[in-house]
Amino acid sequence: MANQMIPIGKLFNVEKGELQSTKCTPGEFDFITAAEDWKTHNEYTHECEALIFAAAASGSLGRTHYVDGKFTTSDLCYILTQKDESNYPINLSFYHFVFNSLRPTLVAATKSGTSKESINQNNLKNYKIPYFDIDLQDFWIGKLKNTLVLKELLGNELTHQQTLLKKLRQQILQEAIEGKLTADWRSQNPDVEPASKLLKRIAIEKAQLVKAKKIKPQKPLPPITDEEKPFELPKGWEWCRLGDYAFFERGKFSIRPRNDPTCFGGEYPFIQIGSLNESGSLINDFKQTLNEKGFAASKLFEKGTIAVAIVGGTIGNLGILGCDMCFPDSMVGVRPNPMKNQKFIWALLRYFYPVIKKAAYQMAGQPNIKLPTLNNLVCALPPREEQAAMLSKIDKLLALCDQLESQITQNKTHAEQLMQAVLKEAFSHNSESKG
Repeated sequence: MANQMIPIGKLFNVEKGELQSTKCTPGEFDFITAAEDWKTHNEYTHECEALIFAAAASGSLGRTHYVDGKFTTSDLCYILTQKDESNYPINLSFYHFVFNSLRPTLVAATKSGTSKESINQNNLKNYKIPYFDIDLQDFWIGKLKNTLVLKELLGNELTHQQTLLKKLRQQILQEAIEGKLTADWRSQNPDVEPASKLLKRIAIEKAQLVKAKKIKPQKPLPPITDEEKPFELPKGWEWCRLGDYAFFERGKFSIRPRNDPTCFGGEYPFIQIGSLNESGSLINDFKQTLNEKGFAASKLFEKGTIAVAIVGGTIGNLGILGCDMCFPDSMVGVRPNPMKNQKFIWALLRYFYPVIKKAAYQMAGQPNIKLPTLNNLVCALPPREEQAAMLSKIDKLLALCDQLESQITQNKTHAEQLMQAVLKEAFSHNSESKG
């Protein structure tokens, strides 16, 4: 009977879980849901070895957990236990790997529904999977477990490398804003205009814009104390508040499509916080647009504006608009200005990312940042010419970091492929045995 394709329902008892996640009461027993991470519950319904198959959670559909002990299971899952030990003995640890390996094809062949996909019991029971002789199951589970240990070791090392790389990026920005990256450039260019004169021109321009009612007046920023100056300024540099150099303008629009769909579907690009990331990438894609009604309730920011998230779990994330776009009041924008180096502001915001995250406060159940927090950040401003030289060095060094990141990601993919390679070998061996 071995070495053939057998319906799941012939190999396993299939039982539906009963507990809704919302009714879970934390306790001492495992509560297994469709999600990757488990919860706990104060009671258990089963004490056995089983596979838990996610059957009604679109993002997790087909995910399979292995459990051995006391547990209870979400009503979005099926509990699979050995059915016919005499004719079809099962090593559940081995079939845990088999189910997760077959997940894409199994889900594609058995799921139903559109907005809420699910897999009913009959479809799952009728789906055929390869059955291996029990001695082969025991042999291959040993190889798989050894490979899993190796994969985890590789994964841990690669994660460590990514952590180091993140620190390296931050160190590059740190050395840039302290003037260390451009020390040689300064020695070769001693006669550039100091940053103090640039700040005076910016202050004059801002006053003129306020007078013309093009921008709102800003509250005077507090003087910078000696305690706020973390290092000695290079020649020609000037301490300033970020709000002295960059002008933050809050986005406008808080209507969600489900609340008023009549504002959407027009010619004005509209982005949400999800378009932003830690690296401040260029944004050219947008999933939504506003019509004239929506645009009247919003505000258009021109190409080159730096958008910053100030609400939610992605506070501090950035994006540079690749075209004219609108965005909601959960973001602020720094519009491009001929007097200021937009990319230098981008570098400062990337450097301040950890500070901004740490300064967040809770409001309505989610993190928020007030505009004065951004405006009051203390930064060392280089002369305009030196800003350009600094950014050239930052670009080259961060490009090298990106190359290293790409290699690490590729190596992570190879680590994931180790398990698939062993399973592929097992399936191939099983097919040859059948022949």
